[in-house]
Parts: sequence; structure tokens; C-alpha cells
Amino acid sequence: MSGRTKKRIIGKISWGPRKSHLKENGVGSGKSHPSIYHALVVIFLEFFAWGLLTAPMIDVLNETFPNHTFLLNGLIQGVKGILSFLAAPLIGALSDVWGRKPFLLLTVSFTCAPIPLMKLSPMWYFTMISLSGIFAVTFSVVFAYVADITTEDERSQAYGLVSATFAASLVTSPAIGAYLGNLYSDNVVVWLATSIALLDVLFIVVFVPESLPEKVRPTSWGAPISWEKVDPFSSLRKMSHDYLILLLCITVFLSYLPEAGEYSCFFVYLRLIMLFSEEEVAVFIAVVGVLSVIAQTVILALLMKYLGHKESIVFGLLFEAIQLACYGFGSQDWIMWTAGAIAAMSSITYPAISAFVSAHAEADQQGVAQGVVTGIRGLCNGLGPALFGFIFYLFHVDLNETTNISDVSKSKQLNGSASIPHKDSVIPGPPFAFGTVLVIIAMLVAINIPESPHPKKSTAKTTSKSASQLHQSMVEQGLIKDNEDIQPLMADEEEIL
Repeated sequence: MSGRTKKRIIGKISWGPRKSHLKENGVGSGKSHPSIYHALVVIFLEFFAWGLLTAPMIDVLNETFPNHTFLLNGLIQGVKGILSFLAAPLIGALSDVWGRKPFLLLTVSFTCAPIPLMKLSPMWYFTMISLSGIFAVTFSVVFAYVADITTEDERSQAYGLVSATFAASLVTSPAIGAYLGNLYSDNVVVWLATSIALLDVLFIVVFVPESLPEKVRPTSWGAPISWEKVDPFSSLRKMSHDYLILLLCITVFLSYLPEAGEYSCFFVYLRLIMLFSEEEVAVFIAVVGVLSVIAQTVILALLMKYLGHKESIVFGLLFEAIQLACYGFGSQDWIMWTAGAIAAMSSITYPAISAFVSAHAEADQQGVAQGVVTGIRGLCNGLGPALFGFIFYLFHVDLNETTNISDVSKSKQLNGSASIPHKDSVIPGPPFAFGTVLVIIAMLVAINIPESPHPKKSTAKTTSKSASQLHQSMVEQGLIKDNEDIQPLMADEEEIL
């Protein structure tokens, strides 16, 4: 085998240079070829750097906004999410013209730019976090990078590896950051995270080759880009054209809105309201992360095999409602840990919905179908954190009544318990209780989803009737025009004609 390049294959994915694929797409035969390794390293380094800052970020947030911690945190993360939702289609369209590498460099650089400001200027740090949402779309560019270098059969498994690498980066980094912060100082952690972010930028500049084939690029950089491609709301408008996709999108919105809000503030909530120590928060993240990986691989595969798409979605929503109820009404540490394990089970909801959408869509319509669902998630990433922060504010869940969180935490460690007004209330976490209601409604919607992603022709008339009734209702409410047909988004051309 000497003198020949060997390919390392895991599952169906070729990790080495795929010469036939590169030649077919017009990629030159230079010394370095794009591979999945490049995408995995970029994702791992970026989120490992941010994971190190979990404990220091909570302290800086509390010190900077002591009276309205959750409200300001929600607004900061909400602005970032909204900007990401608005900018993602434009960044993706431009990367189709100018290539993936420049935008990998741009997104990683701007996403990590706030890190060194954490200790230098906290106000500028939070301002930069909000503004960085314009370019905080590394995942979108990485997925495009992976799509360039994989075949259609390999793509879903490759995307799974990228998501697993993201989870792996967050399993260990918070614990490492908390340990180094206690051993040395938070400043050491911040500068270590900054160094890793710079290493990621350097890796992209020096080692990451361009993946977009020359033959699919426009002849000039000034090539026009249609408004349809960069309009972030175009995918939302397409929901009304397919009854099944509409039900799935409503389910995603109602379930992911509280999930996005939960992600934005939950570890702050554990630290400042439930009085977890930095080490406990880090261990919590690691345990939930490991359980989530198991749930999304082994358990999801078993559920899909023996129960099916719809039942797997309802199963995940049920666990999500239970864990949000525990977070909303629970005040004991063991309840938080139990809810964390349940949260890992609820993480199967979105993969199950994505699988249902993929099975429902034709081979040449996968991008359209997944794009609609992704657009809903992007909108939730902006609305969820702002909603949770506002609810915390309405219920006066702030820290102005507690003079020193660190002193209360030390008292908890010494005495085994501590008292804080919000923790002893009937509903310590009002946004999580509100999220429980939204997820229950999502379950009711999911129950009406057809059992199969491929409805039989015998049920076509029923589905068409339901779609027509929905269309008429939307016309009466002024949501769409009367002359705008409502056709299944995934319908064959023959059926439409």
C-alpha cells in the first residue's frame, strides 16, 4: 500500500482526501484538501474557549448587573439571537459566492472577539456579545463546508459528528475553567480562552483549505444575490404551503422557545438562585452533556425503530414538560439533578422532528424543508432569552435582595442549606413554569401530526380539506392573500398540476 493515500472510513464517511469527489467538483489537487477534520477542529476550539468562561461569565454578569441580572442577560442574548436570525441567510448566500474559508474566519473572529473584554471592560464585553450576533453563525458556515466535501449519503452522519463535537467541547471545558479559576484566578481562565480562540483563528488561516468548488462559484465577486436567498422570513412564509410542515413548525416554535430561553439563563439560575457552586455547575453541565449524547444516539435510534417518528416527538416533548416543571417549581438540589437527567431525554425532540421532516421531503427538497424548521429555531433563539429575562423581571426575581451570593454559597457548603427569598418561594423559576405550559400545548399539536411522514393517497382528501380550511382561516385573518394557493410544500409537480 506504499505510495498510495489511504482513506480512513468511519461508517460511511471518508475522512481522508476523496480525489474523485474533488476532481468531479473542480477542486484543485494541491497539498491540502478540505476534510471533515477541519470542520471539527474549528467547532471544537471555538466552543471549548467559550465553555471555559462559564463560571467567570456568571460572576461578571452578577457584578455588572446586580439588580436586574436575568432581565439584562435575556436582553443581551435576545439581541444576539435576533441579529443571528437576520444575518444567517445573508452570510450563507455570500459564502456561496466568495467561498467558505473567508466566512469561517469572519464568524469565528467576531464570535470570539468579546472574550478578552470580559475582565478589561465588562460593559464593552456584553455590548460586543450582542453585536457579535451579526456573525455568530459559525454552525451554518461549517455545515455548508461539510456539504461541499461529502456526498448526500454521508451528509447526515457528518452533521451528527459536528453536533457531537460541539457537545464534547462543552462537556469538559466548564469544569476545567472552574478548576483553573479556583487554583489561579478568573483572569488566567479568560486569557487561556483568548489564546484558544486565537489558535482557532490561526488554524483557519493556515490549515483550513477552501471547500467550495471553483466551478460552482460565480464568474465574478459582484454576482447578484436574489432577495429570496437573504430574506430571513422567506422560510417562515413557506410554512402555510404544507399542512404537515406547518404542524411541525408550530411544535418546534412552542417547544424550542422555552428551550432557547432556558439555555440562555439556566446555569446563571443554578449559580445565583439555586446556589450551586462553580464546581457543581461544571459537573452538572458535564453529566447532562454526556446523557444527552447517549439519548440522541442510542435511545433516539431505539425509539425511531420501535415507536416511529410521531411517538418519538411526543416522547421528547413529555420529558421536556416534566423537566421544565421541575425547574419551575423545584427548590431542592436533588430535584435540579433529576430534572437535568430528564432534560437529556428531552433533547431527542428536535432530532426526531428533523428526521420526520427529512422523511417527508423529497430528495431534492431537503434544503427547503430543513430551512423552514431552522428558521423557526433561529427566531426562537432571539425571542426565548428575551422572554425569559422579561418574566424573571415581572416576578422580581433579581439579586438586589441578596447582598453577597458567595457568602450565601459558603453558608450552604458549611451548614448544608441556605436561605434565599426566591428559592423558598412557591415558584422559584417562573419562566420555566410558563415554558411548561407552552410545551404541553406543543404536545397537543404534535398529537395531531399524521402517523406517517408519507400520507397515503386515501387520506389525501382529508389532508387537502384540512389545508383548505387552514388557508381560508389565514385569508380571513389577513395573513395571506386570497389568490395565493396553498399547496403541499413537498408535493410532486404532477400532483400540483
